Amino acid sequence: MASSFAGLPLDLLLSPWALALVGLMVGSFLNVVAHRLPLVLERQWWGDVHGQFGDADSYRRVFGAALPKPLADAGAALETSMAALAPLSLARPASRCLSCGHRIRWYENIPLVSWIALRGRCSACKSAIGLRYPLVEGLSALAFAACAWRYGPHPVTLLWCAVAATLLAQALIDWDTTVLPDDLTLPLLWAGLGAAALGWLPGLGATQSIAGAAAGYGSLWAVYWLFKLATGKEGMGYGDFKLLGALGAWFGWQAILPVVLMASVLGAAVGLVMKATGSLREGRFVPFGPFLAGGGMVVMLAGLPTVLGWMGW
Repeated sequence: MASSFAGLPLDLLLSPWALALVGLMVGSFLNVVAHRLPLVLERQWWGDVHGQFGDADSYRRVFGAALPKPLADAGAALETSMAALAPLSLARPASRCLSCGHRIRWYENIPLVSWIALRGRCSACKSAIGLRYPLVEGLSALAFAACAWRYGPHPVTLLWCAVAATLLAQALIDWDTTVLPDDLTLPLLWAGLGAAALGWLPGLGATQSIAGAAAGYGSLWAVYWLFKLATGKEGMGYGDFKLLGALGAWFGWQAILPVVLMASVLGAAVGLVMKATGSLREGRFVPFGPFLAGGGMVVMLAGLPTVLGWMGW
């Protein structure tokens, strides 16, 4: 007898079509995450700055002198500015048009459908709504459907959908801000280690998962320091180490080199195109995180044996 939930068979609930619909809704939320999470984190960082400006004891321990009045005044001004900010989280306030502040009604926020019905424009001020919004929703739907096709109608498929959503969110945020938030990377890492320990990842036990996490983090950490010692410059951020470590926790140490190679080739290609078109950002670099996430998605959806076969390994 087929497994079921709430009277409905899992073959239906976890079919590619059903999970594609879930993916559309998750993609709508990922647009919010990509926009708001960096702002929430920046507020926290400014709060840390305020706390440091007001810590006279710490200043005395470090500098051996009293906290200068200009710093104390700056801390007080920053405290006032932060207190005046409206509350911000992933859930509050409700979504609004970035141009005119129009509150987006529920029927204007239906994934894909609303964007098409509104012809990509705000219903109030007619400002353009970026194509990125429906693209992210569509990518999320495709990723969820692909997970259903790859892993079948089993509860663990939902876990892989969560991995796909997290990787997509990280790629978007890193592309926008060059930051890979620990709020996403560390849960992904620990979830991979936990899933392996619980036997939810066929062919990957706890030992292999731990080895993958160590190999992922350690390999890029070594490259970072070799590059810095040789050039005096930083070639990547610590978030890249953590993301590759998280991918190693999910796929094992054998996946590390294929993921890095795919990310490097694709990143170099995109960088060359952006350089040729003059679209490189200040500092003339391309964030590595989106391409690591893309390499992880390829391994997740194609399977590590298939990817190794492509490379002749």
